[in-house]
Amino acid sequence: MGFTKRIVVTGGAGFIGSHVVRRLVNRFPDYQIINVDALTYAGNLENLTDVEGKPNYRFEKLDICDMEGLKQLFQQYEVSDVIHLAAESHVDRSILDPLAFIQTNVVGTAALLNTAREAWIDGFEGHRFYHVSTDEVYGSLGDEGFFTEETPYDPKSPYSASKASSDHLVRAFGHTYGLPVVISNCSNNYGPNQFPEKLLPLFISNIVERKALPVYGKGENVRDWLYVEDHAEAIDLIFHQGRLQETYNIGGENEWSNIDLIQLLCATMDEKLERSAGDSAQLITYVTDRAGHDFRYAIDCSKLKDELGWSPSRQFEQGLAETIDWYLSNQEWVNRVRSGSYQDYYEQQYAGR
Repeated sequence: MGFTKRIVVTGGAGFIGSHVVRRLVNRFPDYQIINVDALTYAGNLENLTDVEGKPNYRFEKLDICDMEGLKQLFQQYEVSDVIHLAAESHVDRSILDPLAFIQTNVVGTAALLNTAREAWIDGFEGHRFYHVSTDEVYGSLGDEGFFTEETPYDPKSPYSASKASSDHLVRAFGHTYGLPVVISNCSNNYGPNQFPEKLLPLFISNIVERKALPVYGKGENVRDWLYVEDHAEAIDLIFHQGRLQETYNIGGENEWSNIDLIQLLCATMDEKLERSAGDSAQLITYVTDRAGHDFRYAIDCSKLKDELGWSPSRQFEQGLAETIDWYLSNQEWVNRVRSGSYQDYYEQQYAGR
């Protein structure tokens, strides 16, 4: 079958990446979607069992730091475009092991950029390199204001510094070589298939098992929450219609302090588990604040809304209820991820092919 585009999606077995891959595979049968993932701890091919048999889907296990592997990949598939989501993304892990974040997020992005530059050297027309980043590169806000695309970078953790570095590299390749790049910076994502180290899936599981809910400091830190399918829709739009060499901020327009969010989660879980009101809230335990903990993130996404007509589809209460329902209905998935047995899926399905 002749495909009109052959798109590499890096990190496509991860949380956000799997939703992007599913959307593209299902919406664009004339595109070949090549999911490239190293399958480190957060990559889970079980996230994509519903599309793995589609004729326009392929999976390649590959580390984006592997220059020779990337070169062979681009040659094999005659790659036309890249949507780059592969990243180490957990702040606490970055504090414990910063060099792993530098390797994947900085060195890996540079390797991918250079591979694309060399593969498309005969002409950049018809190609696109789309880099997916985070609002954490902007640093921290006080009680007022929002991050815009013009906000100066001020990263505060090894994670956000590594993502800021990768953003700068993408812009530099666009400016220096004319590589057709576009960047988006998004707020906190939530929804189905998120790795259980993240706040919402972790706390949902802990409430089910009546384990402590550890809250940093006084829980006053504020985040803007974006439903993952809304993010995938935004990525789809920006990939197809976003202006080259531009940045687009993607926000959920759902600001919540951590403690208010957790109180809402507890109340919703009590209803769904038919527990007494206030039962889950008793599990809240305050712990020492995270080192360098940014106070507030909030995104102004008016550029994306005005230029491309995007807007978030879910208010947080609705998205949270849907997210809880998914995790309660997919406890086997949660248990496999927590036990590590999900990592056997690649060997069972792909080894020897």
